Parts: sequence; structure tokens; C-alpha cells
Amino acid sequence: MIVVSCILFYLAVAKGFEPLLLIPIAFGMLLTNLPLSGVLEPSGSDGTPGGLIHYLYYGVKLGIFPPLIFLGVGAMTDFGPLIANPKSLFLGAAAQAGIFFTFIGATLLGFTAQEAGSIGIIGGADGPTAIFLTSKLAPHLLGPIAVAAYSYMALVPIIQPPIMKALTTKEERMIKMEQLRQVSKIERVVFPIMVTIIVSLIVPSATALVGMLMLGNLFKESGLTDRLSKTAQNELINIVTILLGVSVGATAKAEAFLKLETLKIIALGVIAFGVGTAAGVLLGKLMNKLSGGKVNPLIGSAGVSAVPMAARVSQVVGQKENPSNFLLMHAMGPNVAGVIGSAVAAGVLLSLFG
Repeated sequence: MIVVSCILFYLAVAKGFEPLLLIPIAFGMLLTNLPLSGVLEPSGSDGTPGGLIHYLYYGVKLGIFPPLIFLGVGAMTDFGPLIANPKSLFLGAAAQAGIFFTFIGATLLGFTAQEAGSIGIIGGADGPTAIFLTSKLAPHLLGPIAVAAYSYMALVPIIQPPIMKALTTKEERMIKMEQLRQVSKIERVVFPIMVTIIVSLIVPSATALVGMLMLGNLFKESGLTDRLSKTAQNELINIVTILLGVSVGATAKAEAFLKLETLKIIALGVIAFGVGTAAGVLLGKLMNKLSGGKVNPLIGSAGVSAVPMAARVSQVVGQKENPSNFLLMHAMGPNVAGVIGSAVAAGVLLSLFG
């Protein structure tokens, strides 16, 4: 496991794969697997205090850290492209197909419903959501699922383009989309409030994640809470990222991580990611047909919620075919919709199997 943690250090530092989270995760993994470190030891019945990370882990176990991450993400997110083109919400929803496809596959491989739901959520390409759901349904799988989720998020530019090109024609990839309309401040302020109400009424289990996401966005869009918005975007999310990463990494003890199950999780994770990408692109092709050729199917791949990396991949692939094509803002609509979609999917799985 010490060797595994060093491999993660290499991927994060030398290759730049999600260093903000892979470095603390790898370090937590290193600490917990050092002989007699005791960092994750519980407190003794005689009052002996437990290890440091034993107490930090309560932020994961009680579901505190992931919603706080979402608060910061919300404060950094621009929902303008989604508001300007509400149809992109369907692309974000379609990309969640990978979650439920993989859920079925995992159950067929012998995982319980709770474990399968936790593995499937990797397909949402949203690390905090994966950690939130796994901590509730299958905490014993937290280490491998967190490593798989963040590794695949980092590999978006490698995994997605072959799938996107295989499912689209050159003509489709060259389609130029009309410029999005301007979104008013009233729309930007009303949007997070309305999304919170609607999602919470339909999927109450998703309230914590979606509510914090939308609160952070309201801080940003109101224009009256700059101090709170900047704190959520910087100090708060940075502190929580450190605590979350180290705590999750510390759960990856050798006896829990070095199993055949871990290889199955890693394989199922990439399937979840691939199916989600394909579903988004295929719905994009359908929308293109229905619109008379006005929608570039590439933006559907951004429905996985790796923000903004997935949207950038749509832009890069489209621009290779047509250098004058600018898909980034169009792809941001499905991209931010995917953040909401993965949180809703987690809420559905939690309500069914929690």
C-alpha cells in the first residue's frame, strides 16, 4: 500500500492528475499503512484518545465534508449557460445513465445493492458525490471508490475523445452553434432558489448536496455577499479538501484495499464513465436531428460532471475538426447540469438503499 500511495504521488505530481485531491488522499493512505502509526485508531474504552484521522474522519462519516465542498463548487459555478439553454439539462441527465448501467453490472458481479450504488456513482465523475454516497451506503469501499473516482476525473481528456469520435461523424463535429442569449441577474438569483425547492421536494435525500451547491451559487450571484462567496471559493473549500482527502485516503488500509473487489471497482468505474459519455453524445445526436442540425452532439459528452474539464474536452475535439468552432460555453450547460444530475442520482440511490 505504501507503493500504491507512491504511485498516486507520481500521478499527481509528475502527471498533474487531480493533484489537489490525489496528494492528500495518497498521503492519508501512506500514513494509515505505516506500521504502528495509529492515525485511524479509535479511542479506547479506558478513555485513551484515538488517532488524529479517526476524529477527522467523522466529517466524512457524518456527511459533513462533501456538502461543504459543494458549497465552494457552487460559489465557483456559472449556471448562465444552463439557464440560457434549458434543453442542456437533458444532456446532463442522459450522462447519468452510466451510473445506473454500472449499478446493474455490479449487482450481477455479486456486489450488494448498497455497494453497487456506490460503485455506479463513479460514472457521475463527481468525487464529493461519490464520497458522500459511499460513506452512507458502503463505507468499507470508500478508499478504492475515491481513488477510482478522482483518477477517472483526471483522465477525462484521455477517456472521452475516442468515444466522442466513434459516435459522431466529421460533419456533426464541425457544427457551429448559435451564440447563447444574455442571462439576467433576476434569472441567476431565482435559479438556485427554484432548483433547491424542486429537487428537495422530488428527491429529499439530495437536499444536503444540492442545497449547499445552490447556496454557494446564490452567494456568488446575489452580488451582496462577496466575502462569503470568496470564503466558500477559497479558504473553506481548500481546508475541507485537505481534511476530506487525508481522511478518505486513510481508509485505504492494505486489508481493505488489496482485494479482487478493488480491481472490479476500477473496471466498473471506467465502464460507468464510458457509458455516461456515450449516452450524452447519443442524446446530443438525437437533439441535433430534432433541431434540424443546430446542436453539436459533442456537447453531450460534457454531461458528466467533471467541471470544467469535460466542457474543455468538447471544445478541443470540436475545434480540431473546425478551428473556428467555439463550443465551450455551449458545453458548460450540460456540464453544470451534470453536477446537479449526479447529486440527484446519489439522492435516488440513497433513498432506495440507504
